[in-house]
Amino acid sequence: MIIDDDMLGSLSLSAAASERRRKNLNFHQGELSVCNRLLNAIEPDSYVQPHCHLDASKDETLILLKGRLGLLYFSEQGEVVMKTVLDPECGVYGVNIPHGTIHTVVSLQPGTVFFEAKAGPYVPIADAERAPWAPREGAPDASSYMESLKQTFEI
Repeated sequence: MIIDDDMLGSLSLSAAASERRRKNLNFHQGELSVCNRLLNAIEPDSYVQPHCHLDASKDETLILLKGRLGLLYFSEQGEVVMKTVLDPECGVYGVNIPHGTIHTVVSLQPGTVFFEAKAGPYVPIADAERAPWAPREGAPDASSYMESLKQTFEI
């Protein structure tokens, strides 16, 4: 399977057409695979609730292939403690997120696509891994919270 502009464009179109405004393309065989490898297309109006991965084997690596992606780390109380923009045009390509680090990403440009890798098997985010101070996906205040996160990147 070749990762090219056509693949990234097609995945971005699928993300734009989806209710959650993001779409992944898995390269691993299934949820029980020992390594999860995938492309993740995310549009600017897709909300990812801040979360962490408590399992010590679940460090997460993101490599941006196209677009601009804002990355935020938070304290346990919900304060932003680190932020950066992944942007290949500026020479910032990716990040390794240590397990236990509360984080989220926000798409800052339509057509944003990143490669993600972490240890398997796939396990959905547990309630204990969700930031309790952040709205859940689909909650009435999720969109306004996401917009406030994006504003931290505006100059």
